[in-house]
Amino acid sequence: MKKLEDYVITIPDFPEPGIMFRDVTSIMLDPDGLQLAIDELDAFLDGVEYDKIVGLESRGFLFGMPIAYKHHKPFVPIRKKGKLPRATVEKSYALEYGTATIEVHKEDLKPGEKIVIVDDLLATGGTAKAAAELVEACGCEVVKIVLLMELKGLHGRDVLSNYDVDTIIQYEGN
Repeated sequence: MKKLEDYVITIPDFPEPGIMFRDVTSIMLDPDGLQLAIDELDAFLDGVEYDKIVGLESRGFLFGMPIAYKHHKPFVPIRKKGKLPRATVEKSYALEYGTATIEVHKEDLKPGEKIVIVDDLLATGGTAKAAAELVEACGCEVVKIVLLMELKGLHGRDVLSNYDVDTIIQYEGN
């Protein structure tokens, strides 16, 4: 049986020389790869009590939504600033070159709810940390963060040391 990493296509020198880009869209091209990704992410939630799944734009939507559907849980998107039409709560965070802002509809997360965050990649941890802080700013508790891949050389897990984090695939480099 294939492992999830067997479905990932690695593109050397993209977007710049020396970078090994791990393309998760190739997982979705194969029904077995997609099913394996969803099932393995879902397995991290065995025994975890939670109220809602939060997915980060955009691949967190693709992997979080099927888990929410499977367990009949609400799905809440966290989007880039300016994409949500109703009142929002936002969180800005540092990028390698500049800043970014993410937001969630103000009424989508209620104080006291237990939240699982889903995304595709743990690199530096900045986006996941901003999402967790955004969820907490809404009065919720982050009970789990699950991701498909981790680039261990970028030490994102260190940034998320206060959270329960699981990744399916770990790559040693960056």
